[in-house]
Amino acid sequence: MTKIKMKHAATVEETFKDFLTSRKVKGLSEKTLKTYTFHLQAASKHLDIHTDITDLKKQDLDNMISSMRDSGLSTNAINSYTRTFKSFFSWCNSEGITGLNIKLYKTEETVKETYTDAELKILLKKPDTRKCTFAEFRDWVIINFLLNSGCRAATVRAIQIRDVDMDNRIVYYRHTKNKKAQVIPLCTSMTAILREYLKVRGGEPSDYLFCAEKGTQLTEAGLRQSIVRYNQRRGVQKTSIHLFRHTFARKYLIDCGGDAFTLQRLLGHSTLNMTKHYCAIYDADITKNYDRLSPLAQIKGDNTRIKMGK
Repeated sequence: MTKIKMKHAATVEETFKDFLTSRKVKGLSEKTLKTYTFHLQAASKHLDIHTDITDLKKQDLDNMISSMRDSGLSTNAINSYTRTFKSFFSWCNSEGITGLNIKLYKTEETVKETYTDAELKILLKKPDTRKCTFAEFRDWVIINFLLNSGCRAATVRAIQIRDVDMDNRIVYYRHTKNKKAQVIPLCTSMTAILREYLKVRGGEPSDYLFCAEKGTQLTEAGLRQSIVRYNQRRGVQKTSIHLFRHTFARKYLIDCGGDAFTLQRLLGHSTLNMTKHYCAIYDADITKNYDRLSPLAQIKGDNTRIKMGK
């Protein structure tokens, strides 16, 4: 008689693959799935992912974090890894695989360096359209657009010509991180810039607004490299596309007097959490107009003077 062999529980690695499949079915982007895979590979240096998932203990996860710290990983990197594992174990819990979970590792609050006004003036200086290449003109328009909207690079790449409504001065976002439809206003200057750009760019309504020189969609690497070259040619060493998003948030809150709720809508945040983060690191909103909003200032008025006793 053939003996029935006991099936062993799946390993952490095997279970993680099932988790990735479930996230793919749920509609997570390929970029997010790749990030999850990278995080598992990075964590495998500090955790035996060939262990049966049911044998994994809290101490193993504590040891993993301790090993990450000892290896010199930044607090933000450890936080990213624990965030992925928290999602993974939450899924495992819902599937009845294990009751184990992990707490998010606390990050350090850092202030992102943004583009200075001096750097922005250099980057926003219009190139001579009689002499420059299409790529240089396009990159100049893109940087203007990033400072008009604060959108992500993936959103820039996905905008089609038909998404721009010049008459109403708005643009529809076809691609957003949370996959929700979004409408963003265009200032008068941005509308004029886009009108001029489209005369040069041409194309059909379904074509991508910011395209490669052959008219095809810009790749992620192509857009990033173009901005790097554009900035460096102008003597600006900062080259991050995402830094324009931080710059937009800082200038909107501090220099332009914007409010957190509108910024949340402009940046496409599902909740106020990330927007609050911007407000906190830039000391915005909370200090704005505080002489008018402070109960103490309201009671005492503006003419309170300190009188020294004899």
